[in-house]
Amino acid sequence: MATGFGPRMTLPTQLVLRVLLAEPTQEMYGLQIGQAAELPSGTVHPILARLEGCGWLDSRWEDIDPVKEGRPRRRYYRLSPEGAQCVRTALARVHTPKALVNRLRPGLAGGTS
Repeated sequence: MATGFGPRMTLPTQLVLRVLLAEPTQEMYGLQIGQAAELPSGTVHPILARLEGCGWLDSRWEDIDPVKEGRPRRRYYRLSPEGAQCVRTALARVHTPKALVNRLRPGLAGGTS
């Protein structure tokens, strides 16, 4: 359940949230989110853990045989139904200039002033 207290809205957190909000029902794995937000894995995964901890994200491990697939299992994330609304509200309250977000990560700037 999403709480009334969300994570600190740092620029990396905002970028991750914008990626997730672009397709709120789509599941994405951490590396995919990081690539879309142009952030390193070491930045993205702690953000995902915090977002999940506050109830904004749901996650699941994929059901594969890593040996057969030749890669580790992926953990997929997506916004929880309540989390999607919390994210929209949080991003609307953030006063990061749209020009700054757009300059840093074109295509993710929608929704700020």
